[in-house]
Amino acid sequence: MGMVEPDSKYVLAIDLGTGGPKTALVSTRGEIVAHETEDMAITFTPDGGAEQDANEWWNAAVRATRRILERSDVPRENIVAVSVTTQWSLTVPVDKEGEPVGNAICWMDTRGAKYCKAIKDSPIKVAGCGPIKLWKWLRMSGGMPQDSGNDSLAHVLFLKNERSDIYKRAHKLLEPMDFFTHRLTGKFAACYGGVFALWVADMRDPNKLVYDEGLIRLAGIDREKLADLVPPLTVLGNLTERAANELGLHTNVQVIVGTGDNHSCTIGSGAVRDYEGHVYVGTTSWLACHVPWKKLDIFHMLTTVPAAIPGRNIVMAQQGTGGECFKWLKENILYAPNAAPDDAFEQMNDMAKTVPPGSDGLIFTPFLTGALTPVDDHYTRSAFVNQTLKTTRAHYCRAVMEGVAYNLRWLLPHVEKFIGRRFDALNFIGGAAQSGTWCQIMADVLDRPIRQIEDPRQANVRGAALVAALALKHITLEEIPNAVPVQRTCIPNRDHRNIYDGMFKEFCSYYTTNKGMFRRLNKR
Repeated sequence: MGMVEPDSKYVLAIDLGTGGPKTALVSTRGEIVAHETEDMAITFTPDGGAEQDANEWWNAAVRATRRILERSDVPRENIVAVSVTTQWSLTVPVDKEGEPVGNAICWMDTRGAKYCKAIKDSPIKVAGCGPIKLWKWLRMSGGMPQDSGNDSLAHVLFLKNERSDIYKRAHKLLEPMDFFTHRLTGKFAACYGGVFALWVADMRDPNKLVYDEGLIRLAGIDREKLADLVPPLTVLGNLTERAANELGLHTNVQVIVGTGDNHSCTIGSGAVRDYEGHVYVGTTSWLACHVPWKKLDIFHMLTTVPAAIPGRNIVMAQQGTGGECFKWLKENILYAPNAAPDDAFEQMNDMAKTVPPGSDGLIFTPFLTGALTPVDDHYTRSAFVNQTLKTTRAHYCRAVMEGVAYNLRWLLPHVEKFIGRRFDALNFIGGAAQSGTWCQIMADVLDRPIRQIEDPRQANVRGAALVAALALKHITLEEIPNAVPVQRTCIPNRDHRNIYDGMFKEFCSYYTTNKGMFRRLNKR
C-alpha cells in the first residue's frame, strides 16, 4: 500500500474482470493506496451459454468501494474522479433507466456463433465470408465477426433470435464499462474501443469513430439500441446523487468514459510509447502494444483497435484462458472442492519451482474455452499430454505455467511481423506476473527480457486511474512510464533454450495433429 499524501488527488478506479470487480484508490501519479476485490460466479449452460448478473457487478463494486473508504485515510474531498475499466465483448440489455432486462452475455458465450456465420454466408467465400461482405468489414472496421461466437455481435444476434422478448424490451445494448458509467452518471455513452466487437463502426479514423449504417444493416441489428460513441478521455459528467450516496462519495466527483481492460492495461503496464509491448496473464492472456496506424492480419486474427489515448491504436492479440487455467487446476485437480487453502497459489508456485524446465516432457494446452489468436478455433480443448506414473502435482503446476507461455510464443512472431519489428523486452502484468517463477518461464520460452511490473495485478486499476489523470490533466503521457515501477527484469536463460524450443515444437504439433479430433468431439 502506498502512503496517503494530504495534498494529493485520487481516483476511484473500478476494474470489472470475469471473476468479479476490483476497486482501488489510486493517486493521479499512479500510486495505489488501497484496493479491494469481490468474487463473482459465471452461469454456464449446456448449449454454450455464459452469463452474469449485471446488477451484482454494481452491487459488488459498491461493497468493495465502501470497504476501501472505511479503512482508507484518503479524505473524500481529495477523490476527484471515478474511472471504470472492464472486460468487454459482452452484452448487457437494459431499459430506459439503465436497469438490466436480462443477464449479461459473457465473452465466453458461443450461442450466437451460428448467427454470425449466417450473416457472413455466401455461395462464394473468402476466409469463410462472402467477398463483398468481407470487403465492407475489412475496409470499415479492420476485421470481421468471428466464427467462435465470442463477439458482442454474436451475443446481440443470439438475443434477437432466441431471446426476442429481452431484445425487444432492451432500450440499449451496452458493454460493461458503459453499463457502469450509466450507473454513475445517468448518461448512455459508448467508448470507442468497446464497440469494436460489434463490427458496425467505421474505425478508419481513431480520432472520430462513427457507426456505419451499411454495416448495421449487414449485421441486422437496430441502431437505436446502441449508445452514442464518445472519444477517449471524455469527461461524461459528475456522479449522480444516487450513485454518490451508494458509493459514499461527493457528487462533484467527475466520471471518465470507460475503457476495456486491454486498453487500460496497456496504460497500466507502463508501455505507452509506440511499439513497446506488454504481456498480460490474468483470467485470459494477451500481447499488446500501441501503434500509430490501423492494420489487419485476417489469417492470424490480428487487428488494431482504438486505444485509450486519442488518435492511437493498440494491437489486439487476445488469447483464451490464461491464468484461469491455474485457477482451474487448483479447484478441479489439486484440491478437493472448496478445500483449497488460502495460500494455494503460493503452494502451487513453490511446487512448480521443484520441477525442471520442460516439466519432464509434460505438455499442457491452455484451450479450456478454445483457441484464439493466432487461430480462431472454438472446438479445440485443453489437455495434459505425456503423463507418466512419475507425473506429480508439481509437474502439473509447472506445465500449466509453461503451456500458457507456449501459447503466447505461438502468437509472438505473428505480432512482431504485424508491427514490423522485434520487441526488445516485454512488460509483464496480471495475476501470473506476481510469480517470479512464471516470470522466468516467460523470459525463457519467449526468449525476450521480461520486466516484472510492481503490483502487476493492479495494472488495470492503475491504468484506469492514469486515464482519468490524463483526462483531467494531472499527468502527461510522457510521465506515465516513470509512474509504473519495474520490480525486476528476468533475462532468458540460454541453458534452457534447446529444451523449450523442442517443447514448443511439440506443443504446436499436438494442436495441428488433434484439431480434427476436437472438432468431431465438440461440434454442435
